[in-house]
Amino acid sequence: MPFRLRLAAAAVAIALTASTHAAARLPARLTDLEFWQLSTSASESDGYFRSDNLTSNELGFLDVLSDLTTRTRPGEVYLGVGPEQNYTYMAATRPAMAIIFDIRRGNLLLQLMYKAIFELTKTRADFVSMLFSRPRPEGLTAATPVTDLFDAFAKVAASNTSYERNIDQIVDRLRRVHNVPLSEPEISGLRQIYRTFFERGYSLRYSPTYSELMTATDRAGAHRSYLASESAFTSVRDLELANLVVPVVGDFGGPRAIRTIAAYLKAHDATVGAFYLSNVEQYLAQDGKMAAFCRSVAALPLDQTSTFIRSQSGRGGGGFGGNFVSSLGSMRDETKDCR
Repeated sequence: MPFRLRLAAAAVAIALTASTHAAARLPARLTDLEFWQLSTSASESDGYFRSDNLTSNELGFLDVLSDLTTRTRPGEVYLGVGPEQNYTYMAATRPAMAIIFDIRRGNLLLQLMYKAIFELTKTRADFVSMLFSRPRPEGLTAATPVTDLFDAFAKVAASNTSYERNIDQIVDRLRRVHNVPLSEPEISGLRQIYRTFFERGYSLRYSPTYSELMTATDRAGAHRSYLASESAFTSVRDLELANLVVPVVGDFGGPRAIRTIAAYLKAHDATVGAFYLSNVEQYLAQDGKMAAFCRSVAALPLDQTSTFIRSQSGRGGGGFGGNFVSSLGSMRDETKDCR
């Protein structure tokens, strides 16, 4: 770890220790230094996963939203894993801060790419235009339905000129505006991620496509993705502008990532509202790490509203470690025996 980053990590550790004696509320925004210090201090070594996962493959991820917003409270802390589906859960729960974990450092770069794009655009249409390097079609407004929004962009071709201009702005935003100390290999990785969006467009996966994910509906037939309305988009953008969506490299069964965030949240008198797990528990069980994960979750500041969001179901029903499709669980109840 470079000397400057070691200093940053040490500063956070000192701040966490000191803060436990006089807990302060979560800040309304993090400085650029605080943002990167928190990410660095919580992050573990880069890990391996079988795919890049640049986008979700969970088309039913909206099914739990109505129940989720009933069970959780705005103003708490959102924890999650993976790419863009987190933004939809954040838009629904309206957290005061979000922490996005992933075992791959590539996901940290993806989250930083999104951060820059959120900050560089003001509307959904501008955001989609920059995300896919496509000129903005005429006639799009704040009231344009999300289906019409994606249909309109599907009719225009990606522009290499836009791609080159945009990636320079993204890198400049991160390195010069936020002083994120990205290495040259990391910048190359970020450029490759953004180029994949440019080259593949909506088809980052064969199925579901980005358009299918963003235009999916909940069980009541309502569009509720983070790009379904200007209000949902703006709620996520506001968090990004305040440096309150913090990417962390970490194994859920590892020794540091969740534990460091737990200490930070407790020092700031914060409570976890929701924790999106996707199907990570499946891999934790395979690797014999479920007990370690359970103990780390139990260390988080939880209450009766703290809610797991799971993405797959397996045989045998519920309880800690079960894999659920679009299901919710009580974090405190499921981890009470792990403390």
